[in-house]
Amino acid sequence: MISIGTIGLIKGISTFKPDKKVRLATYASRCIENEILMHFRAQRKTQGEVSLSDAIDGDGDGNALSLMDTISVDDNMLEELDAKDACVRVRRCVKQCLDPREAMIITLRYGLNECQPLTQREVASRCGISRSYVSRRR
Repeated sequence: MISIGTIGLIKGISTFKPDKKVRLATYASRCIENEILMHFRAQRKTQGEVSLSDAIDGDGDGNALSLMDTISVDDNMLEELDAKDACVRVRRCVKQCLDPREAMIITLRYGLNECQPLTQREVASRCGISRSYVSRRR
């Protein structure tokens, strides 16, 4: 804790400006307090984190078991997560960048609403527009 306070004091001294009409002691105490609070916030963020390589138990032979040893990982899991993340970003972009009608056309056409993608003809029929208009919207 003393080292964190010392860092705050050093920052306070290095950024102190006498022309601001504030006493160095007042300014430095605020810097020290701020540094300590930032340290506690950083500690709180990392407090609950657990590494997959942390040993959690031992197997029957006395070997250490890590979380990674006990978690089943599907080979396609990363690809699926990437695809879902990309889909969320595309949905957000469609909603923000397009007017509501065009957003609906793109959403229906490419299945961004977690439904099956529709053909141009199906989208046109559902929206009451021509198939060529749907074609131009892609």
